[in-house]
Amino acid sequence: MNKKVCIFASSSGKVEKIYFEAAATLGRLLAESGYNIVYGGSSLGLMWACAGEAKKSGAKVYGVMPERLYNLGVSTDECVELTVTPCMRTRKAKMDEISDAVVALPGGFGTLEELSEMIVQKQLGYNNKPVVILNTAGFYDKLIEFFEVIINENFGRSHNRDIYYVAKTPFDAVQYLKNYKPATFSLSKDEIYVK
Repeated sequence: MNKKVCIFASSSGKVEKIYFEAAATLGRLLAESGYNIVYGGSSLGLMWACAGEAKKSGAKVYGVMPERLYNLGVSTDECVELTVTPCMRTRKAKMDEISDAVVALPGGFGTLEELSEMIVQKQLGYNNKPVVILNTAGFYDKLIEFFEVIINENFGRSHNRDIYYVAKTPFDAVQYLKNYKPATFSLSKDEIYVK
């Protein structure tokens, strides 16, 4: 059974071409490596640039979309399966449930929320799947800097860096997924809570 990679990404069609190119390359490389795609279910932005290219390259594409967005008519019939959820919270839970890995492409507030939740889920031991941040053109540089502030100011542990992987290129992201070894995290009170 092929593993499913959950893609979090922008739905904007107005972002720079370099982001679309990287999203499409990631989709192609994932498909060529035998991965299927779980994504937001729309025909828009970077999310579809990635999922659409993956589908063209032989991957199965699974969409998960909240009802409010579905009613706006932005879904695509290109998915092998499209799940419509009551809200964003249930959408994220479903995407997490059916995926084996996560890759966050450049995106807005929704992508940031999704990525943050997956980091916390892994931090607390609810999953141990790879979490990749695709840092196309340095898009996430400031966020990674902020993660360092969190750790350096003792709002997080130094081993929290092991929860996520920052990939510079789509090829780097896919290689990380292929070679991923589940991390071991202590779930003791002293490890989770910074004293």
